[in-house]
Amino acid sequence: MSTDEEALTQDVVFDILSSARRRYVLYLLRTEDAPVELTELAEDVAAWENDTTVEELTKQQRKRVYVSLYQTHVPKLEDAGLVRYDQDTGDVELTQAANDVDQYLNPGEREVPWQYLYLPLALLGVALVALSNLNVWIFANMTEVTLGVIIFSGFLLTVGAHIVVWTMNRRQVPEDLRRHS
Repeated sequence: MSTDEEALTQDVVFDILSSARRRYVLYLLRTEDAPVELTELAEDVAAWENDTTVEELTKQQRKRVYVSLYQTHVPKLEDAGLVRYDQDTGDVELTQAANDVDQYLNPGEREVPWQYLYLPLALLGVALVALSNLNVWIFANMTEVTLGVIIFSGFLLTVGAHIVVWTMNRRQVPEDLRRHS
């Protein structure tokens, strides 16, 4: 059994992700900012599997998925350290370790190489300070406050874009879980 502190092996990750139902549970939990009740999770999974709405599910469809999640899938995800399940409240939530499986969910998607954006931004900031201190052209008249505001604004805009892209990717349905009608 794995814990939050242990790194997931590739074999464990592939075993976890071998079930579309577990992949969908991970996706659903990732789209929520709070724990989700197991009954609600089961309804969402059942609706997805039956290509219908939660309201149109039959009692049997709900029960079949709930039992499967309760007995098999959630315990397996919990054993791998990807979710926490509180049996008293019925709440299921992702752990930090769930981030380790992201690279396997959509391997075809291109990740923005943020490190290649932050490094040039930092170098640009150093260059601006150097040009100001060397009294070059318009940079000679810039105060430290102006330079600080320009550099800080650049980093703030980049961080904002990073957060927006991360949030959009987090809520995107993995390719194999999309319904192709």
